Amino acid sequence: MILADFPAGGPRGSWSAEEKAAELTASGTPATVRMDLANDRFIVVPEGES
Repeated sequence: MILADFPAGGPRGSWSAEEKAAELTASGTPATVRMDLANDRFIVVPEGES
């Protein structure tokens, strides 16, 4: 399950995927960031999901 996704080519210094994962974790949904190489994007998934 993908909770959010962000393009890999975001502005330098932008950590949108990490910020979203932290926001979800703080609200009670543990989340982590993974790289989707096939689609050149970062995805936020539930923690523990491959």
